[in-house]
Amino acid sequence: MKVDVLLGLQWGDEGKGKIVDVLTPGYDVVARFQGGPNAGHTLEFNGEKYVLRSIPSGIFQGDKVNIIGNGVVLDPALFKAEAEALVKAGHDLPGKLYISKKAHLILPTHRFLDAAREAAKGDARVGTTGRGIGPAYTDKVGRDGLRVGDLLHGFEAKYAAAKARHERLLASLGFSYDLREVEREWMEGVDYLKRFRLVDGEHFINRLIDEGRGVLAEGAQGTMLDVDFGSYPFVTSSNTICAGACTGLGVAPGRIGQVFGIFKAYCTRVGSGPFPTELKDATGDALCEIGHEFGSVTGRRRRCGWLDLVALRYAIRLNGVTSLFMMKGDVLDTFDTIKVCVAYRVDGEETTEFPFDLQESNIEPVYVELPGWKTPLTRVTSEDEFPEELNNYLTFLEEELSVPIRIVSVGADREQTIKRYLD
Repeated sequence: MKVDVLLGLQWGDEGKGKIVDVLTPGYDVVARFQGGPNAGHTLEFNGEKYVLRSIPSGIFQGDKVNIIGNGVVLDPALFKAEAEALVKAGHDLPGKLYISKKAHLILPTHRFLDAAREAAKGDARVGTTGRGIGPAYTDKVGRDGLRVGDLLHGFEAKYAAAKARHERLLASLGFSYDLREVEREWMEGVDYLKRFRLVDGEHFINRLIDEGRGVLAEGAQGTMLDVDFGSYPFVTSSNTICAGACTGLGVAPGRIGQVFGIFKAYCTRVGSGPFPTELKDATGDALCEIGHEFGSVTGRRRRCGWLDLVALRYAIRLNGVTSLFMMKGDVLDTFDTIKVCVAYRVDGEETTEFPFDLQESNIEPVYVELPGWKTPLTRVTSEDEFPEELNNYLTFLEEELSVPIRIVSVGADREQTIKRYLD
């Protein structure tokens, strides 16, 4: 069996959680391979709404195996709050969730380091969520991190050494903080985390593959936030692209099968950073309000703009995408005209290649205008009911991107998911 990978192709918030939930019945295992509790996956079904921060989105489907991989950074306190809410809602987490011992821990002091470093940058701040994800990954790369497996092997001494090191850094930055309550909640989370099945994730997942189990690897955030290939330095601290599934789970590249790329019918971005198609006008406000574009974890308002095919082609190439899933098509229902960016004009010259530096270059989007469908897609139940203008929009995108769009989402509920190209 191969590991299929599902990931976002934009700046995050594409709707990955819903699609994982839709696809999970076809798999035995759902594995999260990177990111931290700054990435919230929202799912809605049976009149209920759930936001998952660290737990894989397959947790709601039957007896599926769910794995938090080694590429994830985990905050025990936030994990405890998330897990307890799901257990209270009737979901059997301890029986279905496995956590890699090699996943790194976000310590209480990581949160304060995050805040201190952002404050020190002033106007140049990246716009992090302040949850300590960046400092945790910094410690990981610097070989100073604590891992989930350390909870079972000399934890007290390792934690004390890391805490002391962080406190020296915070003192050098002149940052004042009160650790007591945050640390108390974190330690309660540590005790709670030990109740779960802590495994050697790379061995565990490869045994499942060898047994013929179907595995779906779930990414967080989006390709354009990848630490190597995104709009650096306004990126996250992990590899969000398909290659991150290999390093974040411990599977070989040859075991990767289908790659499902998710994108919105328009673009959004949270926090700072370049955004070539951003609309700072009434149209951008309308996209935000109609699309309910506010962070599921932070509540922050998302910046909105037209679909950017330069960035999308780039993301498809980096990930080797085999199928596309378009989300939030219904948000464009009321627009007379829909614009799509097909190229950039950089310093007067037109290009379809994603540039090295979005921040400094003089970039002007080159748009194509398409007629809107002016039809409420939330009422659509099959592809046969698609208005002609929507079909034309999809055909245009497929011709530009050279990858089939196999799913179109027309609403937040799992039932509002239209599958195309069915045999």
